[in-house]
Amino acid sequence: MFIYNTMSRSKEQFNPIKPNRVKLFVCGPTVYDDSHIGHGRTYIAFDCIARFLRYQGYSLFYLQNITDVDDKVIKRAREKGTDPLVLAREYERRYLADMKALGVKNVNLYARATEHVPEIIVQIKILLEKGFAYETETGVYFEESKFPDFGKLSRRKLEDLTVHRVDPDPSKRSPGDFALWKKIDKQPSWDSPWGRGRPGWHIEDTAITEEYFGSQYDIHGGGLDLIFPHHEAEIAQMESASGLKPMVRCWMHTGFLNVKGEKMSKSLGNFITIRELLQRWDGDVFRFLVLSTHYRSPIDFGEEALIQAHNSLERVRKTLKKLDELLKSNLDDEGSSNVKNIEIWDEAHKKFIEAMEDDFNTPQALSVLFEIVRNINRQMQNEIFTKSSITRIKILFEEWGEILGINFLPGEKQERTDDVLNILLDVRNQLREKKEWELSDKIRSQLKDLGFGLEDN
Repeated sequence: MFIYNTMSRSKEQFNPIKPNRVKLFVCGPTVYDDSHIGHGRTYIAFDCIARFLRYQGYSLFYLQNITDVDDKVIKRAREKGTDPLVLAREYERRYLADMKALGVKNVNLYARATEHVPEIIVQIKILLEKGFAYETETGVYFEESKFPDFGKLSRRKLEDLTVHRVDPDPSKRSPGDFALWKKIDKQPSWDSPWGRGRPGWHIEDTAITEEYFGSQYDIHGGGLDLIFPHHEAEIAQMESASGLKPMVRCWMHTGFLNVKGEKMSKSLGNFITIRELLQRWDGDVFRFLVLSTHYRSPIDFGEEALIQAHNSLERVRKTLKKLDELLKSNLDDEGSSNVKNIEIWDEAHKKFIEAMEDDFNTPQALSVLFEIVRNINRQMQNEIFTKSSITRIKILFEEWGEILGINFLPGEKQERTDDVLNILLDVRNQLREKKEWELSDKIRSQLKDLGFGLEDN
């Protein structure tokens, strides 16, 4: 299997540190608002990558952080007149519901920054002891000039770098030095050797990954916009603290999602949250759209693209539905075409897997899938299917659907969904009869998060 490594700007054969075991970390959200479709694109891509790694037999630990303490969280909480941690928990809940609706279910652990402050403090202590950081009256800062490799991921020279995370603190030795710890007595804040305060943005990721993975691991992922300064800062922190290089064997980054050719922005009026999207479109449709483009390439998002994705997905589903109808008829289980068909489908499966092994090339994998759909439709005109051949096709599409995270056999899924909903509604009615309003309202609220509206008459 070959993966494009942002560090080397080339595809490299994937060899994890420990054979058959993969440690994957992807930067998670800052939970101060609903996640947008750009976030959705990244997390769908890495969910598909995680699915395929597991399909290939790797024991995968997929870790994602939750930034639940940050200036953005505190500012939004102040605007809403609520506690920052209460606000963060609410948007974290909504984020997880959004991910579930998009079929993102392969993360093993979501690690909150606020639950790893002791690990953060330990890492800052080490950086201070080794001379890579210094303390001022306002906080503790990483001194970029002490790490000569700063900029190696983005391929920028330290002397050419523009100031990032602009901080007016005049006590910093250099404008580019970034905060590891901010001395702030207001809540939320924690005790530390440098007084009460809270961690900087970059340090939470390295402290969390070191806690669960150690100082070196296999894959680090995120959007292109995180390469500089966030991922550069992570490299500087971890490699300075541990003395080990490289911090990560393979860096993976997803391309941008643009709306009608423009960068998504609230000021441009083209900012779309995942929740807004799911009010009009099925999660599988958006997922199909995302995977129709290679994860490293930009996506130009728009209504036309969604319609095309919807129509393409429906074409696959209608073909499989026709096969289901054939399966229910009195088909013979004999046929000279079986051997030839099995060879065609086995070859298609081989090509599908080869596409995924080539830097998770989902567009190429989907082209293989559609070639089989065309083949099925041609054969149906000649009525040469048998029960065993149809069963084999269904198994093939179930396998591909599990890798891509797309349900190509929605009828069976809908029946199971209806059964689960009926059980939930029955339990809720019993709670209402017992006047347990709080729990019954919670069920209704969480059903609404998943896209099911419920009204009591």
